[in-house]
Amino acid sequence: MKRFLLPTLLLLLLLPAKASAQLYHPGEELSYSVSYRAKFFPNVEAATVTVKTSKEEYNGQEVYKVVGHGKTLPTYRLFFTLDDYYTIRIDPQTLRTLRFDSDLHEGDYTFRSYYNYDWERMVASTWWQSRQRTPRQRQLNLTRESMDAISLFFNMRSAKADSFREGEQRTLQLLLEDTVRYLNYRFIGREEKKIRRMGKFRTLKFACQIGSSEGYSFTDGDEFFLWISDDKNKIPLWLESPIKVGSIQAYVTELKGLKYPLDSKIK
Repeated sequence: MKRFLLPTLLLLLLLPAKASAQLYHPGEELSYSVSYRAKFFPNVEAATVTVKTSKEEYNGQEVYKVVGHGKTLPTYRLFFTLDDYYTIRIDPQTLRTLRFDSDLHEGDYTFRSYYNYDWERMVASTWWQSRQRTPRQRQLNLTRESMDAISLFFNMRSAKADSFREGEQRTLQLLLEDTVRYLNYRFIGREEKKIRRMGKFRTLKFACQIGSSEGYSFTDGDEFFLWISDDKNKIPLWLESPIKVGSIQAYVTELKGLKYPLDSKIK
């Protein structure tokens, strides 16, 4: 849970599909609580994640700016401290990521990175550095399905729910440091889901799995489950991921500035 905690959680809080369907709405702010649960332990809230979207000027053009911030709660910092920031800038015309930055502080571990995307040449120039080690760089080839973790969070937000077919499987690519990993996901179906302190929602349920870059293998990761709002917003509402002892859950706690009415909430 230490390295890349926030991007992993954001991956668990996404609905992936076609890259061209990304939806960014300035003023939207989503907040989540992250908790740990085990057989002989009560549910313990350990961290929060927020994702905020705004507009700004970048390299002489107006862009969408999305900031993801994950941090441990004060009571949990006695065991582990986390304060991670991720920032992306998106071309509002093409809805493609122009720049990705990360600044991670997890216990005594620090990590910084950035990717510059060149979609005309279909390459990404990556730079990363952990602690005080020598920075490293690499150029990666892109496909139309290649994204960073935050971009994946917004993927398919504007898709129509009727486009999903039960049992259908798809795969996307995640840029991570100097390699590409794969996200496999399967639509399970519709389900009513009760969200803590938020009420009951109509949702779309998915099973997801992150695979390695070697041999396109999904055998090294467990399936996790994701519930998103069955409305035009496609908000990730709840996730549950098994770990060696217990499970990690993340669930929405606050929604601000949504583009569409939250029609999925059952009154």
